[in-house]
Amino acid sequence: MKSFKYSMPSEIYFGKEAVLNNRELFKRYEGKAFIITGKSSSRKNGSLEDVIKALEYCEAEYILFDEVEENPSIETIGRAAELGREENISFIIGIGGGSPIDAAKAIGILINNKEYDARSVLGAPPLKSVPLIAVPTTSGTGTEVTQYSIVTDHADKTKKNLGQSVFADITFLDPKYMMDMPYSITVSTALDAFSHLAEAYLNTGANLLSDTYAEKGMDIFGQCLKPLINNTLDYEIREKLLWASTLGGMAIAQVGTSLPHGMGYALTYFKGLPHGKANCILYREYFKVFKDKSRINKILNIIGLNTIDELGDIISKLLNVDIEVTEEELREYTEAFAGNEAKLKNHPEKITKEEIYNIYSKSLLK
Repeated sequence: MKSFKYSMPSEIYFGKEAVLNNRELFKRYEGKAFIITGKSSSRKNGSLEDVIKALEYCEAEYILFDEVEENPSIETIGRAAELGREENISFIIGIGGGSPIDAAKAIGILINNKEYDARSVLGAPPLKSVPLIAVPTTSGTGTEVTQYSIVTDHADKTKKNLGQSVFADITFLDPKYMMDMPYSITVSTALDAFSHLAEAYLNTGANLLSDTYAEKGMDIFGQCLKPLINNTLDYEIREKLLWASTLGGMAIAQVGTSLPHGMGYALTYFKGLPHGKANCILYREYFKVFKDKSRINKILNIIGLNTIDELGDIISKLLNVDIEVTEEELREYTEAFAGNEAKLKNHPEKITKEEIYNIYSKSLLK
């Protein structure tokens, strides 16, 4: 059996009213809290209100930064970190989808390491963050149980990993926050979760433990396919999607993601495609590029499908992606991705630039 390392330091509290039923946990942290969230969704779904109630119960001071945009920029992270330093923040609470929680991780690193700014930290040695609590309100990124923080670098015109390892100390998982999530966001984040499960499974670093997470997560995801297609998303399905997302996060925390994630960054940055859509629009051709399809066939069997094209047709129907790209743009994306050694090394087979281009072109050119 292949040897591997496992690390999952996050405590997970799952269930209805997870935040309020476990509000005593906030007493672990002394000093002022820094709540990091987006502009509106955490207010609408009640997650921000629950966190504030828990903090007030513990008589904890807090300040709020609610300006995190989708795909948070280095500039936004820098502004928030400067505010956190001025306010002598002791711990951070990230509320929302992947963007606010990823931003919270980066902000926590900067608050605790004042010698770095939001750009110089990208090349920094391993650093420690202030304590972090995560309250996810979408079912897709799994960032609540990963060490990754993905930020947008406008200077390099791409998204990139901060390069630091920041696990949440505590994660609260409550499906109620997802009940009124718009259908398009539900689909995009659900497919993002599937992409984490699949790319962990189809990975150079795949091992017994990551496979266990991935296989169980894909089984749960498969149970959600028909409800996703039919938009019959009751509490039980929301709960399952949340578990699929968290299991996907646990899997990629161990082995990372692969080709579609790296290739999708250009589609998000230049074409505005949400992260999950940018990954999964490539999946039909990504699966077909494998020479050894034994694991591809296992994935299809687990989720209850027979062929790659059957999966591709479902993804196309769910995503309904309509973007304009040119051959020249796709060649540029291919050249840029060819330098992404972290993603390329996670693909278990040798792959050429032309094959990468063909994944793009067959997926996107009309």
